[in-house]
Amino acid sequence: MARLAYPASYYAATAVGAPERAPLPGGTDCDVCVVGAGIAGCSTALHLGEAGYRVVVLEENRVGWGASGRSGAQALVGIAAGQSKLERLVGAADARAVWDVSVEGLTLMRELIARFKIGCDWVDGSLLTALKARHVRDLLAERDELQQKYRYGSVRYVPREELRAMLASERYLGGLYDSNSGHLHSLNYSLGLAAAAESLGVRIFEGTRAAGFTTAGDGTVRIRTATGEVRARHLVLCGNVYLGATAPSLASRIMGVATYIVATRPLGQERATSLIASNAAVSDMNWVLDYFRRTADHRLLFGGRVNYSGLRSFDAPAATRARMLRVFPQLADAQIEYSWGGDVDISLNRAPDFGRLAPDVYYLQGFSGHGIALTGIAGKLVAQAIAGTAEKFDVFARIPHHAFPGGIALRRPALVLAMLYYRLKDLL
Repeated sequence: MARLAYPASYYAATAVGAPERAPLPGGTDCDVCVVGAGIAGCSTALHLGEAGYRVVVLEENRVGWGASGRSGAQALVGIAAGQSKLERLVGAADARAVWDVSVEGLTLMRELIARFKIGCDWVDGSLLTALKARHVRDLLAERDELQQKYRYGSVRYVPREELRAMLASERYLGGLYDSNSGHLHSLNYSLGLAAAAESLGVRIFEGTRAAGFTTAGDGTVRIRTATGEVRARHLVLCGNVYLGATAPSLASRIMGVATYIVATRPLGQERATSLIASNAAVSDMNWVLDYFRRTADHRLLFGGRVNYSGLRSFDAPAATRARMLRVFPQLADAQIEYSWGGDVDISLNRAPDFGRLAPDVYYLQGFSGHGIALTGIAGKLVAQAIAGTAEKFDVFARIPHHAFPGGIALRRPALVLAMLYYRLKDLL
């Protein structure tokens, strides 16, 4: 069988060895079929396998092939929409429950890494940085809200003078440091979760697309593939933007947004440390944000371009490098060794979209660039729901979601126009 290729990224080049798993050869039966072998799918399978379920995972490409294995790999507390917006959507009590789950997600990551000895270069610490005076005001308000309202004691405000010692850039006015969040090698983490799931009896088939599914009156869900079908009692859809026609009703509620990342050649420990002394994962507060971190082999990994149009009409590596030099002009001589991009899923309100398409058909999507930690705990929640304890899952299922306006033809141009407003706002 020809080996399926990962996107040519820093993560793929430095990944641990992983077996190439065969496609599904024909038909099979199981308790639960999971579609998608990213972090969400592998975590779902792992927790179901741990509970004694017979689990089959179908992956069109390779384990961690999508956003799970090529993102900025910042594992952050909370959700992309923010707590204030979430409170408006679901009320204070449910918003607090979502927050608590996100905190639990970081604890779960550390537990899984330790328990299954997953070598993924975990580092504690994240830093959210302010570029404008209004950002500083927002950071101070967020610190107060998290410390006082949510009793989250892991955050502290970093004034400009201290920040300059932590981060060798003149660009920022202050920051919010979170000792509980962190960063890691996301592909190695995904591969480690897959191996852990298999150690619990889960079967993973790569090179196998789920073409569609039907539910029968006898409680069976039939999932079609090119070579046969899987017959299951439950189905969990974790394919995000790559599901497409497999679940059209879900496709209308998320959109793929192209993101781009570069990684320098190794800078050496001293130079890399001088850039980010704290070794935190850093992101700024612009809508079109920059995010960056050090790697275990002393590179700078930097993301900073977003393409909402669906077109590939510009030089993304050069544009991302230019953004890197705005933050760290001292890297003008640093060479870029890896550059890559790919789609991440966003929902219209930037809140995660979990729910059911039928009593035994579950889905997880809409992480909106904030999914490294949340995808793992989402897999645990859906596994609990299948086992009969759905309280936490149903909190997320109550978040209202709508299709992107404009239908198939006009939704992306409409989004581009909306994003133009936010880009202009970034400049003010």
